[in-house]
Amino acid sequence: MKRNILAHFTALTASVAAFSASGEVLMLAQTGFIIENKIQVKADRETAWRVFTQDVGQWWPADHTWWGDARGLSIDTFAGGCFCEKSAGKSAEHMRISFVDPARLMRMTGGLGPLQGMGMYGALEWGFESQGTVTEVTMTYKVNGISPDGFEKLAPVVDKVQALQLGGLQKRLQSL
Repeated sequence: MKRNILAHFTALTASVAAFSASGEVLMLAQTGFIIENKIQVKADRETAWRVFTQDVGQWWPADHTWWGDARGLSIDTFAGGCFCEKSAGKSAEHMRISFVDPARLMRMTGGLGPLQGMGMYGALEWGFESQGTVTEVTMTYKVNGISPDGFEKLAPVVDKVQALQLGGLQKRLQSL
């Protein structure tokens, strides 16, 4: 099953090049990894935050949802809230919201996507920093768990998938 998940991740990374999110594997260890992706957009921090939290169904890639329809996604803006998905009586908690400083930082915890089923756990931080009319959004994911095959192949693939997700936010913000 793990090999199928890795193959699925790898197949989805082909479209990442269309976005200008810059990503990097910051750390790789036997028990996990840290990745970071960044974008810069011509939008103030409050607008970027609003689109991030209220329009997630318009920027998150539909093929990175459980049921293929991003319109069922929601992000709560309070600690204890949920980054969740609903579809025809089905539901999934992608991650739990653990920290919110509106328009500055949101921290989510859990295993995003297939990492959840692999028993991985992590902290995903979304940072928003403005300089004038430009906002930099930084997405940092610190993942830990046990992978019998290690994380050397998995970490770069997750990094590319997160660049795709962050690229969706960038594209949405640029369309405003």
